[in-house]
Amino acid sequence: MDASNPIIFYDIASGPPVTSFTPNPSKTRYALNFKGVHYRTEWVELPDITSVRKKLGAEAVHKHWDGSPAYTLPVIKDPSTGAVVGDSFDIAVYLDKTYPNGPSLFPPSTIGLLAAFNAQANAIFARFVRLFVHGLPFNPKNEEQSKAYIVWKLQGETWDDLDLRGEERAKALEAFEAALGDLAKFYKLEDGPFLAGETVTYADFIVGGWLIQMKTSLKEWDLLQTWHDGLWGKLHQALEKYRKMP
Repeated sequence: MDASNPIIFYDIASGPPVTSFTPNPSKTRYALNFKGVHYRTEWVELPDITSVRKKLGAEAVHKHWDGSPAYTLPVIKDPSTGAVVGDSFDIAVYLDKTYPNGPSLFPPSTIGLLAAFNAQANAIFARFVRLFVHGLPFNPKNEEQSKAYIVWKLQGETWDDLDLRGEERAKALEAFEAALGDLAKFYKLEDGPFLAGETVTYADFIVGGWLIQMKTSLKEWDLLQTWHDGLWGKLHQALEKYRKMP
């Protein structure tokens, strides 16, 4: 790939200072850095995601609760091939197939298995969104608009409705720890910080993307890092070298 013609990576902007914080774009950033391909980041404000995605011609790959299209990020646009890819898992598959030189995100014959793992991991973390939604790092310039969208998306009545407090929060944290135990079982099959032991694969970026969201938004992040013999803190730290933001 020509360094002067990099992949354009569309990521969701946090409030200033701008950083990457949501799980699916974080998975893609990990993958891009791991592959060593040249790219640049195009930051997109949360209220602008739909218009940006439509402008790129990237069809929605998910639906909202009411059946309407859910326009999300990440999206990549590859000037070298003309491809526009708008799903984090599809982006990883595209990168491995289009740029086979260097490290591989998917061990041989594992794409189907990791697609299932991706769905499982997403479902576990998304089930506990109310634990971290109030920690989202909004841009003050569009905070109220962003909050209103999330209230609608999660079918709440008000922003405060989405928060968990007191005993309700304690019970949710206990359930969250138990649910993450299902993922921890896979990691304990090998001796190392990654699912495959000492070898990082896209499976680790799937979980790592969610851990970035937890670090950014969950006030009990320090506690979560200690769960399951400190597995999640060790994994997050081991993935840090793949998180650079050019």
